[in-house]
Amino acid sequence: MSAMAVSTDSEDRVRDNRIFLATRILAAIIVPFLLVAFYILYLRTSETGALFAWEIAAPMTSMMLATAYLGGAYFFTRAIFTPRWNRIAVGFLPVTAFASFLCIATLIHWDRFNQGHISFYAWFILYFTTPILVFITWLRNRRTDDGAAESHDFRLPRGVRMVIAGFGAFYVVVAVLLLLNPGGMIDFWPWALTPLTARVAGAMLALLGVFGLTIAADGRWSACRIPLQSLLVALTFGLIAAVRTWDTFDTTRWFTWVYLTTMIGLLVIVPVCTFLIERRLRSGGGPGAA
Repeated sequence: MSAMAVSTDSEDRVRDNRIFLATRILAAIIVPFLLVAFYILYLRTSETGALFAWEIAAPMTSMMLATAYLGGAYFFTRAIFTPRWNRIAVGFLPVTAFASFLCIATLIHWDRFNQGHISFYAWFILYFTTPILVFITWLRNRRTDDGAAESHDFRLPRGVRMVIAGFGAFYVVVAVLLLLNPGGMIDFWPWALTPLTARVAGAMLALLGVFGLTIAADGRWSACRIPLQSLLVALTFGLIAAVRTWDTFDTTRWFTWVYLTTMIGLLVIVPVCTFLIERRLRSGGGPGAA
């Protein structure tokens, strides 16, 4: 009986939703890389050949990648200071997918990179370590999550989660197609791509797709809040980038309108749903509220 009590007490201590120090340190290391990359790719788009790991000819590709970095910087900054693991847990697998796609793209297009440039070394270190480190961090820290809702929380309805999962699966499929057959995808992409930038676009769609799948799998609003905020940061700057580079879009391609509709739709739906959910919770909705 005593041994069982000790075991139970130990398990309770493990599942206390704490964030390990190593998780916070990893987040703190990643943030500066992301902010520097955002500055180069979004604000000095025409100078990527001199400042970045590789030259990006299409300004929208550069700025789209920059928005992913800015959203990531927001997410990992929150991860440093957030007290509970469940509030950031769903963001780690999407980052793992994103970094894995970029690692593969780097190996395939090795000759396209500015080898010897300091930005290339930063890129190399980031994408040949991040997929492993972020995944291991998620695998290790997830043991502290008991899966329970917080005191002012609820689980998303099953139908909503299925819709989110469907959109996530769609973008994962498109991301895999961009990785495996970039030439076939270039013909209907909204702006001009090369095989390398097609695979980079695939990495960003993998990030969005896995994000949708992980939110659908978890379902707790407390787990969605911070990742959705990081998504809104990225989408806001992504829409600004689309306006700034509108002359590079091919409006005769159907995926142009899928891309823009998704971006604008999320920018409307996510804030509205967030407002309604937060108002419901403030009015006394508990773990079972929907």
